[in-house]
Amino acid sequence: MTMKETTTDVDSANKLRKIVHVDMDAFYASVEQRDDPGLRGKPVVVAWRGNRSVVCAASYEARQFGVRSAMPAVRAERLCPNAIFIPPDFARYKAASSAVREIFRRYTDLVEPLSLDEAYLDVTENKLDVPTATRVAKAIREHIREEIELTASAGVAPNKFLAKVASDWRKPDGLFVIQPAEVMEFLLPLPVGRIPGVGKVTESRLKQIGVNTVGELRTLDLALLEDQFGRYGRRLYELARGIDHNPVVPNRPTQSISAEDTFERDLPLSETDALIRRLAEKVWLVSRKETRVARTVVLKLKTSDFNIITRSHTPIGPPATCDELTAIALSLRERVKAEPGHRFRLVGVGLSNFRDAEGLPALFD
Repeated sequence: MTMKETTTDVDSANKLRKIVHVDMDAFYASVEQRDDPGLRGKPVVVAWRGNRSVVCAASYEARQFGVRSAMPAVRAERLCPNAIFIPPDFARYKAASSAVREIFRRYTDLVEPLSLDEAYLDVTENKLDVPTATRVAKAIREHIREEIELTASAGVAPNKFLAKVASDWRKPDGLFVIQPAEVMEFLLPLPVGRIPGVGKVTESRLKQIGVNTVGELRTLDLALLEDQFGRYGRRLYELARGIDHNPVVPNRPTQSISAEDTFERDLPLSETDALIRRLAEKVWLVSRKETRVARTVVLKLKTSDFNIITRSHTPIGPPATCDELTAIALSLRERVKAEPGHRFRLVGVGLSNFRDAEGLPALFD
């Protein structure tokens, strides 16, 4: 991609940081294909079978049929009847992730993992004095391919927001670089749905006010965005200008994990069972990527008139299975007093109060 020089808001805001975002390609499925050559080139779905299971990962062969992570496993099976279902093996995935992170640390100690399969690196200065961030990203991808026999995509940019967008630009097995002078020319035509954090609901609300692209978002003033989206409005205002002040923070401990969804129509409390179960499954799968253990289960509900209700419970021992997490979340719903006729527009399930595993009582020794 060739871009002419432009003056951007990002130049002074980010002080020419060099950020790399590395995202492993179909990570869990790729580990399975690496370890079992018979799976290579075939549609692999990492998931338990069953009505309540969701997809942890799908190989690119399965994605061609529309299979995606977090999709109900039964739907994945309908979309791709020939898919090979593999139960997840998080111990192997964590081992592969640790090997990848060792490669990152050859170049910088400023590594911020987001999960087992992606991380931010600040390579403004790097240990090996490689002259450019692009060369660092290329070298890291080559090491991952040669030493771990997996592929990774990478984005290079002046900040975390842009680097994350860039890493997705040429997946799988790709590298994309956004130079500071190229930011606005790259950013303005993007659909607003490409902004990390803009989900379907926010995207729909933006479209309702005539905003389809980042360029259109950039025309809105801060007051309007804050009125429409609260505190997130300021974030949207800055991202539309390519601004992201957030530094790469190594060893950032997880404080909480949550998943939530907004209903297509407001529902009575009694009809939230299926979604609570689905959200609990998503949260459980994400929590398996953590080395620390969550003690507290949280249920969040938003009423039709936008009041937020939360209930939480800290059991004697942390939830040991997805079924246990689901049961606690459903029991928390029973503690919500809803009058007849009350309707709810959103439900969320979360885990919080993370602790080091070795600091917890050994209840099952």
